[in-house]
Amino acid sequence: MAKGYNAVIASNPYVVGSFVCIGGALFGSDISSMSGILRNTEYSRTFGNPDVSVQGAIIACMPYGALVGALSVSQLVDRLGRKRTIILGGIIWAIGSILQCTAQDRQTLAVSRVTSGLAAGMLSANVPIYQSEIAAPSIRGRIVSLWQWSIAWGMLIQYFITFGCSYISGAASFRIPWGLQTIPAIILSLGMTLFPESPRWLFDQGREKEALEILTDLYGGGDTSNESVVLAYKEITQQVYFERGEGAKSYTDLLIEPGIFRRVVLGAFLQMWSQLSGMTIAMYHIVYVFQGAGLTGVTGRRGNPVADAVPYVLNVAFTISAIYYIDRWGRRPMLLIGTCLMGSCLLLVGGLHARFGHWGVVDGSPVWIVESNSAATKAIIMCYYLFICSFAATMGPVSWTYPAEIFPMEVRGKAVSITTVHWTVSFILARLMPPGLASITWKTYLVFGMFNFAAMIHIFFAFPETKQRTLEEVEDIFTSTHPSIGRSKT
Repeated sequence: MAKGYNAVIASNPYVVGSFVCIGGALFGSDISSMSGILRNTEYSRTFGNPDVSVQGAIIACMPYGALVGALSVSQLVDRLGRKRTIILGGIIWAIGSILQCTAQDRQTLAVSRVTSGLAAGMLSANVPIYQSEIAAPSIRGRIVSLWQWSIAWGMLIQYFITFGCSYISGAASFRIPWGLQTIPAIILSLGMTLFPESPRWLFDQGREKEALEILTDLYGGGDTSNESVVLAYKEITQQVYFERGEGAKSYTDLLIEPGIFRRVVLGAFLQMWSQLSGMTIAMYHIVYVFQGAGLTGVTGRRGNPVADAVPYVLNVAFTISAIYYIDRWGRRPMLLIGTCLMGSCLLLVGGLHARFGHWGVVDGSPVWIVESNSAATKAIIMCYYLFICSFAATMGPVSWTYPAEIFPMEVRGKAVSITTVHWTVSFILARLMPPGLASITWKTYLVFGMFNFAAMIHIFFAFPETKQRTLEEVEDIFTSTHPSIGRSKT
């Protein structure tokens, strides 16, 4: 039994891997809360009726802060450890939520969102590393996929909170949802004090005895003679000793060490393709998507509550299939199928808009909109829902799992933090998406659709399979002279 830890908590990797996913729920809650308040008249009045350009800038503050936070992880996870960095991320998020809840002007709101973004970046770069290092190879994909599922749950829960609070009069209608985000952040930071540190990080710090105890609990249920424990201990020990003497350690090594730079490029591109799929931006700006499709319903700030809720429900439901199949099907098949489906759905949406849409006026502003054509509106919404399902069941979970499992331990923190280039892409897209929908209109969907097909081609030719392999075996895939693209351990 790992000394100092509760028996049930310390010996169950699913409990450990699930709890840290609270960090993902925080990020997800921001997406749906910002989407929900876009039509809130009290929010608009408080912050000077921001137009689409200003609103894009406000939303973009989160990914901007997240980029800085993700890059900081490269130093924090190696010096403080995975566990304490997660605790720090929860504290920073709580501070950002308090600032956002009490903001009285755009400047303070922007600062609060950058602060929360710092935490989101730290957690998104660190939690998948932590999960991959505490999970056995047979369940690693499943454990890390829980991170994406938690993001989906955060979106769903926060949507209903934001919707319910929209019935409250005054500024409390949007301040309460923001303020409530403090609670899970505090739970995350306090709860992590009960959980173990990554055994691989402890090995690297020379704390082999403590690492073995935790490894025994997580892999063998307390049995030191368990075959999985013995094998993992041997492989980790050999890898640590090798990396101390000959492995990559610095940022320079990421460029010159054999096989490392290739992995950095693959991880960065996968994260980038995840953002260029259009999913995160579509969820942030779901109000504009449905508005352009001509979907009408409840008037006022509440929009169409049923239609608005469906994407969040689908996101949660279809991520379950990814959690179940990612360690059976493998990473490559899921990515190839997902990008093909997402690209097809977005091209259909763009084509339907081009055929049945026209320029109209909504709330005094020119908008490309589909009107008086219920069949076209329903077809657009269905394609959009299928797009959500495709992302949730494929690209979403894999885009977090793959980068967390392809790097050697000595540079895992640095490398994963660099692969979080998606925050840069997210910042740019969040800034440009509202003006884009207002100017190039339906062509926006065609652009994102083609990005998905470009991703599919890249993944087919460049990404090797990693399912069912230990983190140490993954090293062999990338250091061999001619790694097989499709071969995987069965």
